[in-house]
Amino acid sequence: MSAPTVYDVAGRAGVSIATVSRVYRAPDSVRVGTRERVLEAARELGYVPSGNARGLASRNTRVLGLCFPDYADPDAEDPDGDYGDAELMLYSDEIIRGMERAARRHGYALLIAASLAEGPKSLVADVAGRVDGFAVLARTVPTEELEVISRRLPVVMLAGPREDAPLDHLDHVEVANFDGELALTRHLIADHGITRLAFVGSTEDSPDGEARFRGFQAAHLEAGLPVPERPDVRTRLTQAEGRQAVAELLDSRSELPGGVVFANDQMAVGALSELNRRGVRVPEDLAVAGFDGIPLGRLVTPALTTVRQPMRRLGEEAVDLLVARLEDRDREPESRVLPVSVIRRSSCGCANGHDAVPDTASVT
Repeated sequence: MSAPTVYDVAGRAGVSIATVSRVYRAPDSVRVGTRERVLEAARELGYVPSGNARGLASRNTRVLGLCFPDYADPDAEDPDGDYGDAELMLYSDEIIRGMERAARRHGYALLIAASLAEGPKSLVADVAGRVDGFAVLARTVPTEELEVISRRLPVVMLAGPREDAPLDHLDHVEVANFDGELALTRHLIADHGITRLAFVGSTEDSPDGEARFRGFQAAHLEAGLPVPERPDVRTRLTQAEGRQAVAELLDSRSELPGGVVFANDQMAVGALSELNRRGVRVPEDLAVAGFDGIPLGRLVTPALTTVRQPMRRLGEEAVDLLVARLEDRDREPESRVLPVSVIRRSSCGCANGHDAVPDTASVT
């Protein structure tokens, strides 16, 4: 059966070929009703927009794609120039570097489509027609769009838990978010005696952030402490939001919590600067911990206690799964869960402030 073409979509939607083209190239130039009719026709037919249809059909572009939302964090740039590029690498940077390294090893290039402004449909349109396969961060692209693309291209889900039933045929790689947060929170409670902990979480559409909060809850249940029903604050995962979140916590309470656990390191780093500005001593007055293990966490003062996840390896594993799928399209879908480690530093009260890796959390 031949692949559906732009002519098929135009016929199904009752529009011209030019209109179909505009839907994918300049969606804002097409009326909403028409645009949705074209996209629905494309989904029904399994049409994939392509800038290189011949290469797509033969899967010989030697390019792999990554769909990743561009959560820019201007505060992550060092205004004083004290840190080098390696120290300022953030979560997405580390994954991209891992994918690039693995892609080169397999003889592929990497095409990155990162955008918040243009939305997930533009991410798919940018990448799907020009690559042999692609990795997509969980919840970046709507399920129905991925269903269409995965009929034609190998797709690996990156981070987050395995997706809904319609996508359970896709390969998938994540880290042990729940177990890592459980081990970290257990350390704060059992080793430091902190029984009043606050949690600053991500927005509800972040599967990784939700898994981390469940680990936080589980540690409270295990210790016989009241189990929080929801994060104390939900926000975006940037330094600016971390500063704002800790300010909100401090301003809304008459008494400081014993510690604050952040869903990622960038928020925790932002919170450290706000706490310092307010004269709150860390860890004497308040313990702080993050998640990810970005290099900047070991350079801030005090050095940040965190859960280190293998970000570069996450990218490498995604490429390995894509290449394996390209070589054997009929193999069983594979789901990999990578281990994480608790890194004890000064911000939680561990005295020496040097990296220590006493706990490893993984899923077997």
